[in-house]
Amino acid sequence: MSLSRNAIGTADLVFFVVAAAAPLTVMAGVAPLAIGIGGVAAPLGYLLSGVVVGLFAAGFTAMSGHVRNAGAFYAYIGRGLGKATGLGSAYVAVISYNLIGIGLMAAFGVFAASTMADVFGLDVPWQAWTLLCVAAVGVLGYLKITLSAKVLGVALALEVLILLVFEVSVLVSGAELSLSPFNPAELFSGGAGGMFVLSIGAFIGFEATAIYAEEARDPQRTVPKATYAAVAFLALFYTFTVWMIINAYGADRAVEVANGEGGADMVFTATASFAGRWAADAMHLLIVTSCFAAALAFHNASTRYFYALGREGVLPRPLARISAHNGSPYVAVITQVVVSVLIIVAGIVAGSDPYTVIFLWTNGTGIIGVMVLQALAALSVVAFFRKDRRGFGAGRVLVAPFSAFVLLAVIIVLVVTNFELITGATGTVNALLILPVPVVFALGALLALRIRRHDPARYARLTTEEATRA
Repeated sequence: MSLSRNAIGTADLVFFVVAAAAPLTVMAGVAPLAIGIGGVAAPLGYLLSGVVVGLFAAGFTAMSGHVRNAGAFYAYIGRGLGKATGLGSAYVAVISYNLIGIGLMAAFGVFAASTMADVFGLDVPWQAWTLLCVAAVGVLGYLKITLSAKVLGVALALEVLILLVFEVSVLVSGAELSLSPFNPAELFSGGAGGMFVLSIGAFIGFEATAIYAEEARDPQRTVPKATYAAVAFLALFYTFTVWMIINAYGADRAVEVANGEGGADMVFTATASFAGRWAADAMHLLIVTSCFAAALAFHNASTRYFYALGREGVLPRPLARISAHNGSPYVAVITQVVVSVLIIVAGIVAGSDPYTVIFLWTNGTGIIGVMVLQALAALSVVAFFRKDRRGFGAGRVLVAPFSAFVLLAVIIVLVVTNFELITGATGTVNALLILPVPVVFALGALLALRIRRHDPARYARLTTEEATRA
């Protein structure tokens, strides 16, 4: 059996991508740190990060018409840079998406516990909320994919709406709107390198448009349209929101506030000041649903990778089993839930802080893994179209993806050298958190070479299951 066909439309794909990005979590939880590090140039940092992702999307969407596979980066990289590189990348994708999803479940527990205590006086420990999140995500992952799309759509609409309430309240307040954040010279007055680590990470997850290609209606049209729509929305929405945050405090004070004791709450504080306490309370509630939506989106992405690799026999084949009723990869769903529980319970037993350790550390490894995949995928587009552009212009399938590869490579260096900004850890801990990415890549590549040596016919089929027109 295969995944549900023709189940997902363009809007559904956009919901999956933008929900995975968790705009409210990024804006309320991460943007203050980006402002503190990068100064008033933070809005420009998010805009430029969107440009980098847009360059990548140009080639990525051109290739989507020739590759249709639930293991998106795996298939793209394998078709462009060789099957060994593709399988190594697939293993990186599996750990990256699983770790990001698990970290978001822990963060959900933290946000839910504090919000319920502050707003409703309900004292329930984060562990209970996190395990409830795992269970709810597992149930939705098992049911029809269209239900997940509806849940993500509602959650996304609400979190975007509350940010719009904040933005409009600043605009109509008469606060002076400074254009200095868009002055390129401001990029050199702060820690631009560290800021880009955070701003580019805000776009993680837009690969989802290709992950769901097998389940999409008319994927040759829906995948490119959804990718461009999601990237454009995120770039413009992030940029405008961060600009409003700075204007809420004034360009001369925003950085000082971001680096002060109340910096972590500066978006909530500004919302209460400009829109009212009700809006700040609503924002606290919606950051919980934002985190849940992101966890669900990454759970679904993880299960599609499990399914794709199980189908090709490079992970246990039962992972490719499909529910006859729901069309979902139910064994992959159960596996992801079990892995989540094991890691979260291990963190609980070890007494690890749910946010600074379970969330930040898992996401640190996951983010660098996804960035490596993006860089390799950009290069694979160039390799795929180098001899035959298949009707596309050189700018779209050669210049844009190669530029994206170079820029992503630079950003990866910035991520590695500023890794403590993501993990909050230093020294040996950061080295150990980065190490899984090259290790699992090497394991996947070695497995591919072993298959080539012992079973050439099977090797030839790698990355081609459900892949399409060459």
